[in-house]
Amino acid sequence: MRFPGRRKHTHYFPVHARDPLFQHVGLAPPSTQTHPVGIDQTLVDIDARVSESLIERYQLSKGGSLVITKDKAAALYEELLAAKLISYEFAGGTVGNTLHNYSVLADDASILLGVMSESIRVGTSGYRYLSNTSSRVNLDHLQPVDGPIGRCFALITPDGERTFAICEGNMNELQPESVPAKVFDGASCLVISAYLMRCNPGDPMPAATRRALVLAKERGVPVVLTLGTQFVIAERPEFWREFIAENVNVLAMNEDEGAALTGSTEPLIACDRALEFTDLVLCTAGPTGLYLAGHTDDAVKRETRHPLLPGAIAEFNRYEFSRPMLRKNCAAPLKVYAHIGPYHGGPDRITSTNGAGDAALAALLHDMAANGYHRASAPNSAKHVREFLTYSSMSQVCRYANRVSFEVLAHASPRLTRGLPQREEGLDDEAYWAR
Repeated sequence: MRFPGRRKHTHYFPVHARDPLFQHVGLAPPSTQTHPVGIDQTLVDIDARVSESLIERYQLSKGGSLVITKDKAAALYEELLAAKLISYEFAGGTVGNTLHNYSVLADDASILLGVMSESIRVGTSGYRYLSNTSSRVNLDHLQPVDGPIGRCFALITPDGERTFAICEGNMNELQPESVPAKVFDGASCLVISAYLMRCNPGDPMPAATRRALVLAKERGVPVVLTLGTQFVIAERPEFWREFIAENVNVLAMNEDEGAALTGSTEPLIACDRALEFTDLVLCTAGPTGLYLAGHTDDAVKRETRHPLLPGAIAEFNRYEFSRPMLRKNCAAPLKVYAHIGPYHGGPDRITSTNGAGDAALAALLHDMAANGYHRASAPNSAKHVREFLTYSSMSQVCRYANRVSFEVLAHASPRLTRGLPQREEGLDDEAYWAR
């Protein structure tokens, strides 16, 4: 499952055979680079199993995400530490998680923009962030700040619900001038989150995000937005609909965030409505599985060989073998959808769903980067008769995203600790990819 990059082992696609003329005259092929760029609030996730009474005592919104003061964060941390409720402290942030997962999957570079403590001591939040991030994630462009980065408490109650309490530290201090234009040259996409636009008055992070959006648009780089939590969207859904329509090409959400954005609690209908604002939608829906909705041109649609599925949209997966495109590049745009149930029914036991959506999005970004890499390496390939967004079909991207999400859920970690195996352990798993 390693698409981009030049390696000695076998590629998913044989780019070494792209042009026999180069090989005949002994010329080296042109260097091809592709990488996702992301902006994030650099923070450390502190995962703890807590009681409902603790959520009430600290006046947190169960299942939601609230920003808390430094004093409250210090008191909360001391209580969790004293009671030995902390499961782990790990590098976090939805975009940081996604880029880390991408680099683990692709064994290739990604670039993260944000802030980092200029002075780092062993055991501090900055130290934990750096030590738990893949070495393939380029952190050279992080802006140094005087003080700590953020801390995000992921408090999990006995019913499995996640409640987030965030102490921002200096995580929103990214200045617009710290977003370099050069990192967008050759980029496969720009990844941002809704959290970046929810800051205190005077914080420079929203301005830095808008500068990145301008730089990405100037270079034709697709913009990917992950919604965060339903409460962020529910605060001002009209703003987000307008923001997405103006800036975003790929939208990642779960069913709750989709409901807050579109008003529909049915994931498929939420995806359909979201396509009015954007080009491609990835929606994780818990035990229901995963949906992908996008546009393709009617002339290149491909009908599925799988059984047609019932749902809120009848036989919605009819063209799931199609590859998604930007709507503006379609002469006759056609909405296409795909769905898949949880891989092997999901893990036997799920202790936390934290990071599952980020893992699924990383798989989609990997396939998008593969498409850009292959297009630059083999521009005359039949794979590129149109400007597709992904290398694989909607159906196959669903399978990949589903498999990567399972890996995170099975290991109860918000980030991948290893890539997928080159070969699945059983023949049934091999058949999973062949279908």
